[in-house]
Order: sequence, then C-alpha cells, then structure tokens
Amino acid sequence: MSAIAQVEPMTTARALRGPFDYRLPEELQGGVVDVGSMLVVPFGRREVLGVVVGLADSSEVAEEKLLAPLRALDENPPTLPVEMVALAEWIAAEYCSTIARALGLVLPPGAARRLSGRKRRAVARPRHQAVGSRRPVPPELSAEQRAALAPILAALAQRRAEPRLLHGVTGSGKTEIYLRAAAAALDQGRGAIVLVPEIALTPQIVGRFIERFGDTVAVLHSRLTPGQRYAEWRRLREGEARVCVGPRSAVFAPLADVGLIVVDEEHDSSYKHEGDPRYDARDVAAERARRGGALLLLGSATPRPESVQRTTASVLPVRVDGRPLPGVQVLDMRGEESEIGQHGLHSLTSQALAELRARGGKAIVLLNRRGWSNFLSCRSCGLVWSCPQCDVSLVLHRRGGYVACHHCGHREPAPARCSACSSTSVARHGAGTERLQHELGSVLDDGSGSFPVFRLDADVVAGEGVGELLRRFEAADCGALIGTQMVAKGHDFPDVTLGVVLDADATLRFPDFRAEERTFSLIAQLAGRVGRGAQGRVLVQTIAPEARAIVHAARHDSHGFLEGELERRNALDYPPFSHLIRVTCASVSPEPARAASLGLRERIARAVVPGNRAGGNGQAVLGPAALFRLRGQERQALVVKARERRPAVAAVGEAVEQVSRLRAHSAVNFSVDVDPQ
Repeated sequence: MSAIAQVEPMTTARALRGPFDYRLPEELQGGVVDVGSMLVVPFGRREVLGVVVGLADSSEVAEEKLLAPLRALDENPPTLPVEMVALAEWIAAEYCSTIARALGLVLPPGAARRLSGRKRRAVARPRHQAVGSRRPVPPELSAEQRAALAPILAALAQRRAEPRLLHGVTGSGKTEIYLRAAAAALDQGRGAIVLVPEIALTPQIVGRFIERFGDTVAVLHSRLTPGQRYAEWRRLREGEARVCVGPRSAVFAPLADVGLIVVDEEHDSSYKHEGDPRYDARDVAAERARRGGALLLLGSATPRPESVQRTTASVLPVRVDGRPLPGVQVLDMRGEESEIGQHGLHSLTSQALAELRARGGKAIVLLNRRGWSNFLSCRSCGLVWSCPQCDVSLVLHRRGGYVACHHCGHREPAPARCSACSSTSVARHGAGTERLQHELGSVLDDGSGSFPVFRLDADVVAGEGVGELLRRFEAADCGALIGTQMVAKGHDFPDVTLGVVLDADATLRFPDFRAEERTFSLIAQLAGRVGRGAQGRVLVQTIAPEARAIVHAARHDSHGFLEGELERRNALDYPPFSHLIRVTCASVSPEPARAASLGLRERIARAVVPGNRAGGNGQAVLGPAALFRLRGQERQALVVKARERRPAVAAVGEAVEQVSRLRAHSAVNFSVDVDPQ
C-alpha cells in the first residue's frame, strides 16, 4: 500500500523544482488519494495547493521527517485525470517551464480558492446566444463535402490517432464536417473537443454545436464567471457533457476518452499562449490526440505552411451553395494622395461605399490599427508623446480623451499643449479604427441612423461586448462594420456584399518571416466574409500591389501561395523545416540583460544537437539582439534555429537553468518561447 504522495506544490517560483514527498496518514491511504488528487500541504511557512503526480512505498527522506498533507480537497475519483497530469508534465518539458505552472493550466477553474475549505455555491449554467444564420435541420452534404468527410469518418471508425487538415475555402461547409465528425465520435461513446480562436468572435460555431447536440455541449471560456466555468468543467469531468467548445484553454477539458479534437481556423495566432508556459494549443492538441488515440482535425481556408507540410489534407475547393468567391480588385495607392481625400480612401473605394449606401447594402472594412491617431507630435519643437515604460509612441483615443500604450496599457490624458515648450500646436498622425468610424459615419450616415457604422476592435471588446455588437450589425438592414483583424474572423453574414482592406501591406513591414503568410491570410479571410448570399466584391488598398501575398490573395490562390511559401522557407531553413526557440533576458538596465544573454549564447553554442544544418555544434544561435524596452525592462533576445526539436529544447532549458542560478544574473528575468509566433 502506497504511503508516500509525490506532490507538486502550486507555486510559481522557478527555483523550486518538485515533486516533494509527503507522508499519507491512514485516512488518506487505500485509494483515497491517487495521481491527480488535490491536497492542501504545508510548504515552508505557508499552506499551498498541491497536486499528486505520483505514489510511492518509500522515500529517500526518513519517513519521520516527512510532513503530512493537511487535508484532501476532493474524493475519488481524483480531480484531475491521470492523463491530464501526464500531459502537464509533457508541456513543462516541451516549453521549458515548471510542472507546477503546467499543472495550473489543467486544474479546475478557481482551484486555488478552495484552500479555505469553503464549498462552492451552485450556479446556473451559462446561456449562449448565437449570431448568424440558423440551420435547425442538418443540410444535405455536397459532393465535395462527402468526399472530404469519408476519410475522416474512416479514421474515426478505426480509432487512428492521426492529424488531418480540412483545407476549405470560406463558406465551403467546414463546420458541417466538424459536426458530422463529432457525431461519429459520440456514436462510439467517445468525446470531442472543438477549439475556436476567440469565443466572442465565433458565436456562430458555438450556436451550431449547441443546436445539434444540446445539453451534451459544454462551453469553456474566460468570459464566464468563475462559478459558471467550474460548473461546465464539472459537467465534462463527470461525463454529463461529452462535447467541449472553447478557445485554446479548452484543449485541457477533462473529458475521458476523447475521440476527436477539432482546431477551427487553425492558422490563427491566438492559439499561442503568451504566458509561461508559452504553449501552442495546436501542438498540445496534437499531443493529446496522439496519447489518447484521437483524430486531430485542423480546419482553415488559409492553413499554416506547417500544417500543410505535416498533415494529410481533405480539400473543399468551392462554397457549399456553389456561389463564387467575390472578385478582388487591388488598388495601387502610390501617387494617389491627391485623389484619396481626407478619409484615406481611394476614389474607387469611396465610390463603392457611396453606391452601397444608396442601395442599402452592408460592408466590412478592415484597418488593422485601433485608436484615433498613431501618434502625436508637437509642431513647434518636435516632441513625440511616448510611453514612460516602453520604447513606443502613445496612441490617441479621442473618445476616451486619453493617449495609451498598446503594449503595457499605460494611459494619460490627451495633451492640450506640449510639456516641453508649452505650444498648443499638437499634430495628430495616421488613423486608426476610431477615426475611421467617425469619418465614415460623417460621410455615409446622414444623422438619421439609416446607414450605421459599427466598430469592432479591442476597445469595443472591453466595452459593450462583441456579441451584442455583432447581433446589432446582423439585425441592421444596412451598414458598415469596420475594425481590426477581428472583423475577418469566422463571421457569417450573408448580406455583406462589399469588403475593403485598408493599408493591406502594413503586416508586410513587420520583421517576421511569417509576415507574408499573415498578410495573405488577413486579405483572404476578409474576402471570405463577402458575397455569401449575393455577389460581392473586395477592394484592397496597398502601396505594394505586386507583393506575392497580395497577388495570390486577390486570386484566392491558397495553393499557389503555400507552394511558394514552403519553397522559400525550405531555402531559408525556417519552420516547418526547422524549429525556433527564442530566449529573452530582461532587466531594468541594459547591462545585466546583455551579460546574461552572452552567457546563454556561449552555453547553448557548446551544446551538441545532432541532425541540424548549422555547423559542427548542430544548431545556429542568432543574437543577442536588443529589443525595444517593454514595461520598464530592457531586453536582449537570442534565437536558436535547430533541425531537431527535442534536443534543442533540452539544451536551451539546461542553459537557462544554469545561467539563471548564477548570482551575477540575479537581477535578470528569463523567458523561453518555443516556436515563437
């Protein structure tokens, strides 16, 4: 009978590496405590939450010196399934983090609050309102859908753990394929997890799953109250719900015997978690599917090159109703300033919007910058208002009367005069979605509200909420929805006939090897929101009309773009033909961060990782290079490019562990990002 519990205390300190042994009293033996159980344990001078990761008959520490848990927080079965504990251990190793931090991802919502011993109050299940067209009866599948679905159902029937890509143009019926695959998994007595990029931006797919499967669907996302999240989590844990729909954190849903994991809009960067551990939900989904013998189904109209290279694809080349994709016209903005006017629109764009207003149609306009103006400057002395914590300029939000940093959240009142020379001549440069809404509203809406202009960006999300705004746009007889990349994500409005992309090449100017991929995806996804119920058109304004990404997007040529992108990345040895790991060293002053990064470079360069292209030491170490100051921290970054992922991750993790323990680098914070996005 196991008398020792190996416990991971839920502490964020990286220097403390568990597990730690605790002696189980008799009342907690005999199967009462098992792997996955939550315990309250003494840890130093504190009482902390701990998760049992193993049981043993003996310990290297004398039993009389071992402390006992104070109490157990749950009864059999354990709170966490054994497989979720194992998945957390994999995440910790894969993303150079601690097991405690990885376990924090899989714990039930509000687990830390249970230390007080207070019981949870019963709460009502959340109600989820859908946006978009409804289909109470499952539609007939098209020939293309049947052909795409057949191998998916075959893999499910044979319980093959394999990844598959559903590459279908927007409006081709991918969601119906997901629904049929989930039904097949349920018929086998297995569960299904459906991941969406952002729950607030994809209410239609949530509604369709609830409509098809009813109470067996649980929805997990951060906009629920803690009590609601726990109620949904518990339904999944106890088997009352067998389908989980949610954003990236839903990959940790405590479902038993998962048969299907769907990743909708798999190209979306929101699947990458920015906190420690910096996991990618797509890779975690692949690992969970592999361990559980489940089918991983990735869906997108603009899939990542990594997914195309590593999976077998089912293709949906046409829209489900046979309606053609909208025509895309690229508008060259070079030398057009005299014809654009004050609103930043090409003359053809202004004409198209005016015609749309006259006939009472709907448009979606994308400008991937929020706020009123990009930055402010003094016309007299040239001062630019900048963030005191970050090396970036402050963005004007005129409606709120403040300027803000979009990196750290710093805000201050919008200036009326220059703090350096007292001049009242403050210039506003550039335009964001707030200004665009104001200016288009003044032109298109005569004040009667007959042609409303709606705005969807992060400021709106923090205010009235996305769902209500989308419902108002859907209910309107006509109008325009303008916003950042949020307007291109998964919306299904059949009466939208005009799409406009402003400053389409802005993403090409980022120093990122994925810049072309993101530009192509943004234009193609926006185009996919247009012309679903009637013939539509898309106008793309750019100063780089010959850019490869823009040319292919205008042709709806995903295959051509991906073929060229894979060829380019292979030549440059970028993912998916290699793996990248970024290590960032941060400190209040630049010298400590620089010294720590140089020490890391030396140790990583000495590590031998076989099978890579770069030199005798098996890997390329790029940097260190200075990044802009962020939240008061000076930063230096290293990037490791390696052919073999596991050895490279292990080498980086060991180097960071060694350097971070040195007293000389005690003032430095280290972060590791495997497969940075």
